[in-house]
Amino acid sequence: MNTETATGLDKQTKEIVKSTVPVLEERGTEITKRFYERMFENHPELKNIFNQTNQRKGDQSKALANMVYAAALHIDNLEEILPAVQPVAHKHKSLNIKPEHYPIVGENLLMAIREVLGEEVATDEVLAAWEKAYGEIANVFISIEDQMYQEDENQPGGWTGFRNFKVKQKVKESDVITSFYLEPADNHPFPPFKPGQYITVKADIEGEAYTHRRQYSLSIAPNEGVYRISVKREEALDENPDGVVSNYLHDHVEEGDIIPISAPSGDFVLDTDDQRPLVLLSGGVGLTPMMSMLESVVEWQPEREVIFIHAARSGKFHAMRDRVRSIDRDYKQVTTYFVYDSPEEEDEGKYDKKGYVDYEWLKSVVPTNDAAFYFCGPKGFMKAIYQSLTQYEVSEEDIHFEIFGPQTDITN
Repeated sequence: MNTETATGLDKQTKEIVKSTVPVLEERGTEITKRFYERMFENHPELKNIFNQTNQRKGDQSKALANMVYAAALHIDNLEEILPAVQPVAHKHKSLNIKPEHYPIVGENLLMAIREVLGEEVATDEVLAAWEKAYGEIANVFISIEDQMYQEDENQPGGWTGFRNFKVKQKVKESDVITSFYLEPADNHPFPPFKPGQYITVKADIEGEAYTHRRQYSLSIAPNEGVYRISVKREEALDENPDGVVSNYLHDHVEEGDIIPISAPSGDFVLDTDDQRPLVLLSGGVGLTPMMSMLESVVEWQPEREVIFIHAARSGKFHAMRDRVRSIDRDYKQVTTYFVYDSPEEEDEGKYDKKGYVDYEWLKSVVPTNDAAFYFCGPKGFMKAIYQSLTQYEVSEEDIHFEIFGPQTDITN
């Protein structure tokens, strides 16, 4: 990995970039929102790369603003932002972002800075400094992503870009979640993945102006001979058409159909060198990477203690309940708990707690904080879990989580 990042920047350039930190902290999201507007106006073909739902919600703008702010803050040593760069680079690779996209981003970002801040603040000197800094930051991403592309292409059965997979099986898991089992349409070998990783689905939907790309966690153990994604149907509203891809998959994709997908990506993966207790916590469709980890660990580490906790609205929304209970029965080292916040009458006896996963209850079912904790789910759920683990004095290096969508801060 080439991380010789800020060495090409002179002292004056670094000082100018650092001087913009306060204004980026205050107006960064305003700048990045205008950046996306400009870029899509000038390059509408790039809309197919970005999740437009995240654009409308503002999540993507906030995530980029945080990244730009962090880069300015650490311009003397960009290695400081590598922990934030890695997951973004995985997403870029999964979306097939290429080096030629970076100059487009840079040009529109600089113009957005000037438009929002005005020429008195965003002077020619400031923009020139940021142009140099952006070049260095872009090179970090390009270098890391190039290495990832090479690793994908060089592994047995690997590929870059998108490859056609056929839906071998379609299974309804709950009222809102359906699983799709995928195998290569060309019947050629394909690589395994690490528990916790995801793929990108490319969807050409009739009536849509551009191709959509959505990332879905793999929800099965890597040695099962198929990829499986378990997709939640998102509500689609006429005035704000969220969930266009999930509804398309649920309603129109059937067994035998072809779905182009990317090679598996992501650095939220199970550490199988760790022998300590493993705690897997999920809320809603955040269950998907946890299922991959659960199904893997019982095979790979048969002596490792596992505590699996899943929170759902009710039984109707609870996917793969029977599968998890069967693992609990078959493997004595596994203990499972289900938490329903709005259980229905027919759910009686099917859950372990009514309400939410709170600190006191979590501490009662997880008797030690010397464990590896992995969690995924809605942002509110994740913030609550993070706060509970912090209160339990779990070490930061033992806290692992995956955020579906743009990176955001759940720690405060």
